[in-house]
Amino acid sequence: MGQEKPTCCVLDASTYAGFWILKRLLARGHLVHAAIRKDGESEMEKKIKEMMEMEEERLVVYDVDTLDYQSILSSLKGCNLVFCCLDSPSGYDEKEVDLEVRGAINVVEACAQTETIDKVVFSSSLTAAIWRDNIGTQKDVDERCWSDRDFCLKKKLWHALAKTLSEKAAWALAMDRTLNMVSINAGLITGPSVSQQNPNPTMSYLKGAAQMYENGVLAYVDVKFLADVHIRASEDSSSCGRYFCFDRIVNTEEEALKLLQSLSPLIPIPPRYEMQGAEVQEERLRNKKLSKLVEAGHAC
Repeated sequence: MGQEKPTCCVLDASTYAGFWILKRLLARGHLVHAAIRKDGESEMEKKIKEMMEMEEERLVVYDVDTLDYQSILSSLKGCNLVFCCLDSPSGYDEKEVDLEVRGAINVVEACAQTETIDKVVFSSSLTAAIWRDNIGTQKDVDERCWSDRDFCLKKKLWHALAKTLSEKAAWALAMDRTLNMVSINAGLITGPSVSQQNPNPTMSYLKGAAQMYENGVLAYVDVKFLADVHIRASEDSSSCGRYFCFDRIVNTEEEALKLLQSLSPLIPIPPRYEMQGAEVQEERLRNKKLSKLVEAGHAC
């Protein structure tokens, strides 16, 4: 007899990454709790509710407010694995930074208080690691690196600040509560209909894109691969800490154009001459940890 698959909660399942994690989990035969924003009416939320009618036995949808601790606890009941995918559908400003940090703390605390949960996979971003004064002089940018809070505040890099502070808060609380957690620090997320389904978070990520490009730290990842990495990290008992997750580093004019084309019409493609002449640094991002995780599982 095959071992029963663990019950999973994806919170927030209506984010772009969360939706694809949900789809992958269902395809693998998991029972899934899809926690979505209370009173949300986005395209993703409507799709999830339609999926619930087709997957009556394996998909349960919960309306959750990440500032309402009890609503989080309800969505986690009976779950073994949690995928925490917080993202602001309206993009990021100073207010959203605070809301995301508070939400992350509530989710991690709720996970720590739910006895059935074996592991939490926390979805973060490369922007939580690449922004500080000396990034252009550092040879290797890897999982040990963190974005500087004051630098992000000064430059009004709200996406980076939200991801940095929420991930740090999650890690501090998880360690204090001895909660088994890993984080996936994704590059810019690309994939099917990303310009229509994830426009504001995409634009928030890309604030300062020219500097990322010049410093060799602009990278992107396909959402399907990203979803599989999340699941692989949840399945591997040896996975730990942070994992940088990206498909490609953009450090040539050809790669930059390819990325822009994938995001059209959200981002207009500039005349070719505007992209020439920038002094591009060698790629600095390293993801050896991710390579080992993927090679060990052959699932991604």
